[in-house]
Amino acid sequence: MPCVGAVITDGAGRLLLIQRGHDPGRGLWSIPGGRVEDGETDAAALVREVREETGLQVTAGPLAGLVTRPGGNGTTFEIRDYAAVITGGTLAAGDDAADVRWATPAELDRMEARAQLSPGLLAALRSWGVIGPP
Repeated sequence: MPCVGAVITDGAGRLLLIQRGHDPGRGLWSIPGGRVEDGETDAAALVREVREETGLQVTAGPLAGLVTRPGGNGTTFEIRDYAAVITGGTLAAGDDAADVRWATPAELDRMEARAQLSPGLLAALRSWGVIGPP
């Protein structure tokens, strides 16, 4: 199942996270994103998902990386994560996001140690060079 994610960082090197409000991964922190709907481009899906989950308007940038994750019932999610730049809006949790926040690399490490992040998220972002060491 095709999905997209938005890798959004600020000038201080913090990463924008949403706390998932629904399964899979309810309660875990991840980057904004979701399923690509029929007939939708990755860029359009990314813009829609970020707006729905965070209230922010973004422009989709280049592909940061690709991961596959089990989705349950034999489904596999193919998640294409793209860099994105904020162009407007006001940050607020919406849609299926229970909360939103910015996190520094050190905070991401602590969240990973406490199993608060989506499995494999921090390792993928670091392997793509998106997030540096704490």
